Amino acid sequence: MCAMEIALKGMLAYFGGLLIIGAMLFVPAGTLDYWQAWAYLAVLFIPMAFVLVYFLAADPDFLERRFHMKEKEKEQQLVVKLSSLVMLAGFLLPGLDIRFGWSNMPPEVCVLGLVLVFLSYFGIFWVFHENSWAGRTVRVEKGQKAISTGPYAVVRHPMYVAVVVFTLATPLALGSYVALVPYLLVVPLLAMRIKNEEEVLGRELEGYDEYCAKVKYRLMPGIW
Repeated sequence: MCAMEIALKGMLAYFGGLLIIGAMLFVPAGTLDYWQAWAYLAVLFIPMAFVLVYFLAADPDFLERRFHMKEKEKEQQLVVKLSSLVMLAGFLLPGLDIRFGWSNMPPEVCVLGLVLVFLSYFGIFWVFHENSWAGRTVRVEKGQKAISTGPYAVVRHPMYVAVVVFTLATPLALGSYVALVPYLLVVPLLAMRIKNEEEVLGRELEGYDEYCAKVKYRLMPGIW
């Protein structure tokens, strides 16, 4: 895939994601007077634009790998399907919550959620910067190596740490305690994903078993 094709696919994914998530927030709310949603979209998509431009210039091959969406492992296919349902519910509920006034969340909690969303996205960018092989799917590419630097020196799956923070902070940022319920399911789903992912990496990625012996914890030091 040439650089122009990668740029076009990246821009389509960017603006498509912005439109889809915006629609899932504002349509259920029944109004554009939803400041949490506007702030959330800004906190998420403004940094995302800079990240897209950065990788288009610095590592377009990384972006091309991120476009691979089809999982080969049956376990991962199930995780993707269940995660899609969780995310769908998680993005539709906040607007309904705003419309019907279920939560009445204090603005300070929403701001805290927005800050956590931004920090978690920065954490995801750090992982991408450190590990050019961080694709969307569980697969081992030709020439791939086990990464043990940066956040990978602390836990084996730092991107999933950031994803947990991101998903649990999202309903707070959007002003909905109700939406926390589906988003809590992200934790066991990630545990399922990690279990299968480590089996694949241990089987196919040279040096991964040695890396696991060195970095013992998957998500949280001292716990798991």
